Amino acid sequence: MMKLPSPLSRSLQDLRQLTPARVALGRTGASLPTRALLEFALDHARARDAVHAPFDSPAIISDLEAMGLETLTVFSRAESRDDYLRRPDRGRKLALQSCDLVAERSKGVFDLAVVIGDGLSPSAVNAHAGELIRSLIPRLHADSIQIGIAVVASGARVALGDQIGSLLGARALLMLIGERPGLSVPQSVGAYLTYGPAPGLTDACRNCISNIHGSGLRYDEATFKIAWLVREALIRKVSGVALKDESGIAAPLRLGDALQPT
Repeated sequence: MMKLPSPLSRSLQDLRQLTPARVALGRTGASLPTRALLEFALDHARARDAVHAPFDSPAIISDLEAMGLETLTVFSRAESRDDYLRRPDRGRKLALQSCDLVAERSKGVFDLAVVIGDGLSPSAVNAHAGELIRSLIPRLHADSIQIGIAVVASGARVALGDQIGSLLGARALLMLIGERPGLSVPQSVGAYLTYGPAPGLTDACRNCISNIHGSGLRYDEATFKIAWLVREALIRKVSGVALKDESGIAAPLRLGDALQPT
C-alpha cells in the first residue's frame, strides 16, 4: 500500500513555497544537513558583504543629475565604517563641514528634499536608489510636487535626514536608506517620510515603507505609496502616527490581479 504524506509534512512543504524563511530544514543525526548549513553560511556572508560594501555615491550623484536634479554630497560624523557600526549616534549628525555645505544650499521654504543614505546596506542603495527616484519623479509631478534638492549622505542613519531637511528649509523630507540585511534579503531599501524635519524627532514622526527590493515591494508599488504619503503630508501638515497610509484604497489593480467575485 502506498504511504501517503502526513498532513504535517505536507503543510511544511507548502509553507516552504510561500516564504524564504528557514523552515523544515531536516536533520542528519543531531545536526543540520550539509546543504542547509552551507546555504546558511552563504546567506550570512552575503549579509556581511552588504553591510561592508562601498557606497557608490559618485554613480548615484551622476544618475540623479542626469534626471535634472540639483544634488549635494555630505558626510555624517562617523569617521569610518567601523566607527559607523560601533557608534550609531555619529551617523545621526552631520560632520561640521557638511553642516556648512547644507546651510549654504538653503532655499528658504520648499516642499520636498530627498536624502539618499548608505545605511546598513550600501549595496541595496547602489542597486535600487536611482530607479526608485526615476519612478517617483513623474508621480510627484502629477501632484505638482518638485524635489528641491537630492542629498547623498555617507555614514547615514535615518535621523540624519531630519538635520539635513531642517537646514535646507524643506517642509517634508524623504529618506531612502539601506535596511539592515537579513539572511534572505541582503539588499533592501527603506523609505522614511517626515513632515517638518528637525533634529530630535523620533520614529513616531515618520512614515516608513520598507522591504523595497527585487523580491519584495516593487518600484511602482513603493513609489505609488511614497507619492501618496508625500502629497497627504504636505496637505495635512503631519506625518508618522498622525498620517495613516491609506494609499491602498486608491491603488490601481496590478496586471495579473484577478477581480474577486462579489
